Amino acid sequence: MRKITLCFLAFILIALPGFADEGMWIPMLLKKYNIEDMQKAGFKLTAEDIYDINQASLKDAVVGLGREGSPFQHFCTAEIVSDQGLMITNHHCAFGMIQAHSSLEHNYLRDGFWAKSLQEELMNPGTTASILVRMEDVTDKINAALNDNMSEQERAEKVKEISRKLEAEAVKGTNLQANIKPYFNGNQYFMSIFKIFRDVRLVGAPNSAIGKFGGDTDNWTWPRHTGDFSVLRIYAGPDNEPAAVSPNNVPYKPAKFFKVSARGVKEGDFTMVFGYPGTTNEYLTSYAIDQIANVEDPHKIKIRTAKLDVINAAMESDELLRIKYAAKAANVANAWKKWQGEIKGLDRFNTADNKRVLEQNFNQWAQANGKSQYIGLTDRYKELYAAREEYILAAAYAMEAGLNGAEVIGLARNIKGALEYFDKAEDKDKFKQTIKDYVTSFYKDYDPATDERILVEMLKLYNNKDLGEQWIPGVIRDIKGNNYERHAADVFKKSIFTHEERLLAFVDKLNAKTVKKLEKDPIYQMMEGIQNLRSEKINPELSRIERELVTLNRLWMAGLMEMQPDKVFYPDANSTLRIAYGKVSGYKALDAVYYTPYTTLKGIMEKDNPNIYDYDVPQKLRDLYKNRDFGPYTQDGEVPVCFIATNHTTGGNSGSPVLDAEGNLIGLNFDRAWEGVMSDMQYSPEICRNIAVDIRFVLFIIDKYAGAKHLIEEMEIIR
Repeated sequence: MRKITLCFLAFILIALPGFADEGMWIPMLLKKYNIEDMQKAGFKLTAEDIYDINQASLKDAVVGLGREGSPFQHFCTAEIVSDQGLMITNHHCAFGMIQAHSSLEHNYLRDGFWAKSLQEELMNPGTTASILVRMEDVTDKINAALNDNMSEQERAEKVKEISRKLEAEAVKGTNLQANIKPYFNGNQYFMSIFKIFRDVRLVGAPNSAIGKFGGDTDNWTWPRHTGDFSVLRIYAGPDNEPAAVSPNNVPYKPAKFFKVSARGVKEGDFTMVFGYPGTTNEYLTSYAIDQIANVEDPHKIKIRTAKLDVINAAMESDELLRIKYAAKAANVANAWKKWQGEIKGLDRFNTADNKRVLEQNFNQWAQANGKSQYIGLTDRYKELYAAREEYILAAAYAMEAGLNGAEVIGLARNIKGALEYFDKAEDKDKFKQTIKDYVTSFYKDYDPATDERILVEMLKLYNNKDLGEQWIPGVIRDIKGNNYERHAADVFKKSIFTHEERLLAFVDKLNAKTVKKLEKDPIYQMMEGIQNLRSEKINPELSRIERELVTLNRLWMAGLMEMQPDKVFYPDANSTLRIAYGKVSGYKALDAVYYTPYTTLKGIMEKDNPNIYDYDVPQKLRDLYKNRDFGPYTQDGEVPVCFIATNHTTGGNSGSPVLDAEGNLIGLNFDRAWEGVMSDMQYSPEICRNIAVDIRFVLFIIDKYAGAKHLIEEMEIIR
């Protein structure tokens, strides 16, 4: 009897609407689903103030940062803070730009960068800035072309075909671009229409000792003291419309920009994050959760640990290597640390067990109501994930230890991909120059000795018995005597991919015969061995399983929504514009450990340690603190640095504006607290916190530390 009661109670809890702080909501639907709840929580504006297609609204000041070729896959968010297109985003979002402009002579990572005039602002070709014009529900138009007899592949092709047609029709005769994405696992489709700018310039960035204070040690943790911000600007043509990168472009005049509030925040205050969250998977089954927590994450962590050990040792040994590998190390470490917190969070909150209760209730509901399309659904999930396990593990090693292990393997892969188009290229000289430019760019931040040590560790991991022999490429499995050091040294000595001059000379003499000779290169052979294993043995079956899971996920989502008609569901993040709202709040991290929601400059000084790179505070900041030279940027006598809130965020939300109840900018989202990073699969208001740099610290650094008062004067600051 007790067991039945517990299951019944669990069903009731599951059927209730999500916690107010949970969710990544579609802006155009706020009036229908969320605005009343937001206003009860303290929000003082209307749904139209956030999203409106007939007049300027807050959405017009939110920017998705992307890259040429994939502008809709936003890697970060930024916000416009002046009528001259000035933007603020995270330091880590602009890190690649800062690094690209850095050298030993001009080390902007170490020293920071502040343009004193428009003429000094630095161009970043390839970076895009997207501003949403409007959204449209196109579900009915797409579903009209689909039927239940289609295979998953046929369905995907038809969705793509109809989407491309609808996108083209929506922007015909304009300079806009449209993109349709699935929501609720393909049960709905929305089209986003953007104005995309291609001239984004670096205006300012603090030195890494501020912008990356705490480094990878503090990443994903609270309390935090990182000044994670940088300043960019959108440039447009003379007509204020998007234009190619050009010195003739002028600062963009936006329809809307955020006012900056220096009034501060206190615990319990309403907060809203407005940005482009990347990917979440809130509706996974228990079988998926178990596989992530027990198979995928642990092995990927182990591989990246070995890689990071090599990179970190290299960075500690040489300042130039620190410059070359700073962004690479951060990129490797980011997911590495997140996965560790993810495992702990999923275990702490019994996510898989909770999913099992939901699945049991779902099966009972389907049986009791004669829902034949859902009966047996969870059994099929169980079968597919059992079959998937060895393939997903093999795929993880092929990517993490193989193609994304030693950098030179990736170089060979990219060169091979480019050479496949050589015969079709009309201008062979231009084709060669493009490859040479890529090679030169690659070697700018490459150290063969470091990469050789990485290869040794990757070869060891590939042969550590975690994989069945059938999943180890023969070119790795057959290394004589398992002497990986000797083998790596020999490979690096013989390969043209480890010598810039040799590779450039090869490209110069490129023809059909020389391309064929490349197949004898040892690095090329290693890359080919891994790639062939993926394409011939791993991917075919894994792709078949994944296609069936796509079908099941769509059915599962539809079933959940049918079973719980009174619940307001939010779609998983998919790099489209979303709203998340909550409140400033501390949390209990562990037994007897409670974290308050603020940090201050005092905490930076308490962490100061010149002997540890991540905690070496710049002398000027020490002096400002010693002299109490804080300007108007204090709260209770200290300069606030960061704060946490209960907003539901994920990757892609980096740089997102954190707004107060009146829609003013109070901070920049940049991270999540480690204890709650499982929020991509299960949000818990008890522990999940987004981390933001307080806008007053941003202003303090710009004004008092960098002396860039012209940027302060460009903003509209509310005091």
